[in-house]
Amino acid sequence: MRRAPGSLAEEVRATARRGMAERAAAAFDRAVALVERGRDAQAVEAAREAKDLAPRSGVVREVLGIALYRTGRYPEALAELLAYRRISGRLDQNHLIADCHRAAGSMQKAVEAARQAVGARIPDEHRAEAAIVGASALADAGRTLEALSLLRSFRGRPSEGRDSALRVWYVTGDLLARLGRRDEAAAEFRRIVRHDPSAFDAAERLAELS
Repeated sequence: MRRAPGSLAEEVRATARRGMAERAAAAFDRAVALVERGRDAQAVEAAREAKDLAPRSGVVREVLGIALYRTGRYPEALAELLAYRRISGRLDQNHLIADCHRAAGSMQKAVEAARQAVGARIPDEHRAEAAIVGASALADAGRTLEALSLLRSFRGRPSEGRDSALRVWYVTGDLLARLGRRDEAAAEFRRIVRHDPSAFDAAERLAELS
């Protein structure tokens, strides 16, 4: 939820039931604050209150979906996140939608949502997570080459620290190692180490393959 907090609250007010604008905005703000503090069960309750007061607000459905996802309630999270996507037209939570589909065993739906996100103009970390979730679903189904293709369709610029590109490279290297393609796997771990020698256990994985 990267948009300005004030504009989000205004959306809630604009879609609230008559006379309920301030209550809806307050419940929404409380839900967002609870999510940010990791108090997800309480965030679900606050977001449900906001939803009762402003059921047509996309951002209310988004925060409720995120809170439900983080408490492991994937079917409920999926329903809310699909509502958010339908209302807003945004794909920036498709990585969570894909993971909910994967949890339900709907591999093809997970991959479809992931591919939509990877090709969308959304934050790199969300695109990376979508690529990882979609690739994991394909790998679970034994479609490892397709998983690699999906990971390699991600384009992101590595910066400092454990960023999105490094995570994608790590999963790519892991899949290549599982396929016995040791040189290619080593190349993925090597590029991680070049950017951040302490990232994950990439240095150890590289040593094992060298």
